[in-house]
Amino acid sequence: MLAIAFALVLAAILGVMIAMVRDANLIEAERQRDRVEAALTTQVHLRRLRFENLQAAGVLTPILNSVLPSATLQWAFAQLANRFLDFDGTYLVTASGRVLAGVEQRQTAAQTNYDALVRLRPDLPGGGARGAMPGIENGPVRAVLVYHGSDTFGIISADLRRPEQAGQQEGGAETAAFIVGYRKLVQSQLDELGQRYRVPRLEIVTERPADPLRRRDVPSPDGSVNAWLSWTPERPGDAMISQFAGALGAVIALFIALFAYVYHRLRSAAQQIASRERQIHRLAAQDELSGLPNRRTFDLRLDQELAQLGRTKSALAVLLLDLDRFKAVNDTYGHNAGDELIRQVASRLTTILRLGDTVARLGGDEFGIIQTHMTAPNASAALGQRILDALTAPFEIGGVAVTIGCSIGIAHAPQDGADRSTLLRLADTALYQAKNEGRNRYSFFEPQMNRALQMKRMVEEDLRNAIASDQLLLHFQPQVSIDGASIVGVEALVRWPHPEHGMIPPSEFISIAEERGLIVPLSEWVLRRACEQARQWPGIKLAVNVSPIQFRHKDFVASVIRVLEETGFDAERLELELTEGVVVEDADAAEAAMMDLRAHGVSLALDDFGTGYSSLIYLRRFAFDKIKIDRSFLEYMEATGESAILVHSVVHLGRALGLRVCAEGVETAEQHRFLQAIGCHELQGFLFSKGVPPEEIDRLLTLERPFEQALAA
Repeated sequence: MLAIAFALVLAAILGVMIAMVRDANLIEAERQRDRVEAALTTQVHLRRLRFENLQAAGVLTPILNSVLPSATLQWAFAQLANRFLDFDGTYLVTASGRVLAGVEQRQTAAQTNYDALVRLRPDLPGGGARGAMPGIENGPVRAVLVYHGSDTFGIISADLRRPEQAGQQEGGAETAAFIVGYRKLVQSQLDELGQRYRVPRLEIVTERPADPLRRRDVPSPDGSVNAWLSWTPERPGDAMISQFAGALGAVIALFIALFAYVYHRLRSAAQQIASRERQIHRLAAQDELSGLPNRRTFDLRLDQELAQLGRTKSALAVLLLDLDRFKAVNDTYGHNAGDELIRQVASRLTTILRLGDTVARLGGDEFGIIQTHMTAPNASAALGQRILDALTAPFEIGGVAVTIGCSIGIAHAPQDGADRSTLLRLADTALYQAKNEGRNRYSFFEPQMNRALQMKRMVEEDLRNAIASDQLLLHFQPQVSIDGASIVGVEALVRWPHPEHGMIPPSEFISIAEERGLIVPLSEWVLRRACEQARQWPGIKLAVNVSPIQFRHKDFVASVIRVLEETGFDAERLELELTEGVVVEDADAAEAAMMDLRAHGVSLALDDFGTGYSSLIYLRRFAFDKIKIDRSFLEYMEATGESAILVHSVVHLGRALGLRVCAEGVETAEQHRFLQAIGCHELQGFLFSKGVPPEEIDRLLTLERPFEQALAA
């Protein structure tokens, strides 16, 4: 029973192989026959274009109008035939078949020569045949093949009449209506066509080929068929059989191994056939600049690979690549250099991929890779590193060594996602992460990235609406006198009560708002609402933080003055808190803006003093009114004596320069006493109050000593 089962399975395998061989041969033979028809049709199309170009250029006008004397007409037509029309014999005839001019082998031809041609093809003008014999038509041009004796003729006739003249009867002097030409079809011409259209052994035979897919009829003048255009079809199926012939004997001894091997090789051969098909349609499937597959082909291939995951139980990775510093190459060396760089990048990527993987140019300087049949978890990491190594090596562009890099985002299927849109979105998220981490690296998609991505999208989509609909809140943190007895100022702090996600702290949305271009409208909203609220607290300074992006905006100073005028807030009570990042990029522009603000009475404070590398330079050059000691110095002041010394030095430096000094992050009574002892002017921190709603500031201002209980603890 086992032997019978084995024999049945083997017979089934052989049957499948034979069917695949037959189908492969049949498909390729049909394609070759289509290419033969395309070759013949193309020749007619080219003739039609040649006649149309001659007519458009006005070359045929005097000949068609028959306004020339017969000798001159013959001479002009001979010049036309010898210089522009590639025929063995060419005739200018009327619709009734009368020859107006003729050329045979560069010699004048008479009516008798044309009549001999009509006998070969009775359906030519003047032949009298009622029905047209089979041929190929392309507009007004018609071509036929005729076999006569041992020669094969290709006869082409072009109807030169205008559409409105085609059905009219001739009257009076006959005018030119057709150009008829013929060529003897020789083997060298067939060899050239066969090579151009990949049709091997294209020839005229007098013995009828049995296979209808390897022949085309060539009729005789009497309508019978005594010759055929024949070729030898490629047989990829036979090639597959020859490849597997040596392995068939091993099937009997090791059936399972051979079956896997045969399946693999059959699939490889099928991919080769598919590759030929893709080559025919490469203009629709390839990126013209790089020669790589385009976005459409990449999507189709990814869908195909994902559809096979369930059957093969394998995994794949999608890698999205974005070139670093590509724009700099374009701007510095020109677009031609950028195009050459794209081509060289495509070449390097192609050389480092395995057979079966796909690399495509998705657009601009972005590439995509499909890594299939992953057998090791770290295979995509190894590929990512190979890509980085390949693309960080210098490129030679126009004799100049150019160095770039790339950022790579990687997502896996099926663990990250099992459909194309999800995988591409996750790989793009990982690519964004790689860019944020410094570029020239690869990053895998991780689930926590969705939180960051959702936050970015939420900020971009919801924050704009929150600003427009006044859904944000302002809290204020008191700044108290050194003795802790009174409030001398408040710092405005923005809060976002999201209807779905609850209270979102500034640390989660301020930086994203800067990235997405929302920081300017957000900062203007904070300034406007803070000024409106602080008008109720006369004599109290209002401190508002300024983002570096907001400060560098060309209309920043004008927007501040406009808000002050519209809200009626006293400019001398407004204090803008700036960080070193505000002035580090363009010191001259920053200095001009600061002088303009001070001229309107606005005070300026240097926030987070001591955390930068050149604060002393800024204090000497820029007109600050206050410095704020960063909370990090107070946090470690008790653990390390160095922090206490630094705080002491900053306070004395500020006093020596005539600046007010405010210490942030005061949380203990000991810190308060130390700062009071060294002469600090103002204090801010949880010892006195956290950021609170405006109503709490109203309450604290009504108290005579609002922080007495905190100082006594």
